Amino acid sequence: MLAAGTPFPNFSLPNQDGKITKLSDFAGHWLVVYFYPKDDTPICTIQGKSFTATKADFDAAGIKVIGVSADDVASHKNFCNKFAFTIELLSDTDSKLMKTLGLGQIEWKGMKLWERSSFVVDPKGVIRKVYEKVNAEGHEKALLDDIGDLSAKAA
Repeated sequence: MLAAGTPFPNFSLPNQDGKITKLSDFAGHWLVVYFYPKDDTPICTIQGKSFTATKADFDAAGIKVIGVSADDVASHKNFCNKFAFTIELLSDTDSKLMKTLGLGQIEWKGMKLWERSSFVVDPKGVIRKVYEKVNAEGHEKALLDDIGDLSAKAA
């Protein structure tokens, strides 16, 4: 897995609306890129709801949040609509970004899925913190606290 201090890989992926989103779109902002196994599954739903519920806190801190999975755009759109998510979900259907980052895989109900992981990326595009095998409950609060600490040290 790519470590802190490494530049986050450039990417160009469609979001739930089919709009192409790139790493460069977030230049000058702290960024959380969270990877989750599958749309509309119990823990992934909890995580999406948590990030949606705290979106105002992230916005107030100048932090952008995007979720990524191997699900396609239509699946993301349905997932967002079903739970009224206000966060952006990107579709990495060929898993290129997840492979480049070195994410692990898990098996769930007979499917191979990518492990739940998060990356904190600084305003210059450098990974500052990596979270592996994330526990979805309360993760967003830990991210807010950790990024506050990281940005204070960078100032």
